Amino acid sequence: MVSDRDPHHRVGLRPLSRYREVEFQLLSSDHFSVDGTLLEAWASAKSFQPKDGSGGSPDPRRNGERDFRGERRRNDTHASTTDPDARLFRKGPGKEARLCFMGHALMENRNGLIVGAVTTRASGHAERLAALALIAPHADRPQPITLGADKGYDASDFVMELRQKAVTPHVAQNRSGRRSAIDGRTTRHSGYGVSQRIRKRIEEAFGWAKTVAGLRKLRHRGLPKVDWQFTLAMAAYDLVRLPKLLGNPAAWS
Repeated sequence: MVSDRDPHHRVGLRPLSRYREVEFQLLSSDHFSVDGTLLEAWASAKSFQPKDGSGGSPDPRRNGERDFRGERRRNDTHASTTDPDARLFRKGPGKEARLCFMGHALMENRNGLIVGAVTTRASGHAERLAALALIAPHADRPQPITLGADKGYDASDFVMELRQKAVTPHVAQNRSGRRSAIDGRTTRHSGYGVSQRIRKRIEEAFGWAKTVAGLRKLRHRGLPKVDWQFTLAMAAYDLVRLPKLLGNPAAWS
């Protein structure tokens, strides 16, 4: 998870080198899962002001109250003065909109280890774009691979691009008032059901990162620092799990 290209990390890699060699023996090179999670930004809703400078609290106090009712706030017209990279985003209908980023992780399906991570600005297309970028280095091989994902990834363009990369899309079908891009050519195989069952393990990494690694609310501002914090948390999750995997012979098969 830590790049050899960064000279500042080389010293830290030396004591972990033997674990990295062992880790490759624990990884699946054929079957993967991807998912994303919202990371709450270190910025308040009051910092989300119009870009033209017309906003401002009517309360003369330094941290005065402000009523947003009736005000239409959008990412193309507003930005956070605390963290301009954060975006106002809601997880689903009826959910509260918050300033946040999106963390994306790629998991191998053998032992549930994270093999890729990236953070992006929150948007409706961010998950699919990040998934294509994360799976690309593993798709450059003659043997097809699979990628499991939830129904949020069930889009015809995304599925088509995966197939062009020789990646079999084991994506959950979204049939809520629409036609799924995944048909019987994929769902008839037993491996599809296995991928759908295993892909949910990626939530364990997200849960660990938010409860143990302190990502429930970010402590850094700006996309580069947030990306570093999320990637470090995913690498730490792998290191925490390695001792148990090394002591379990079944994990090597």
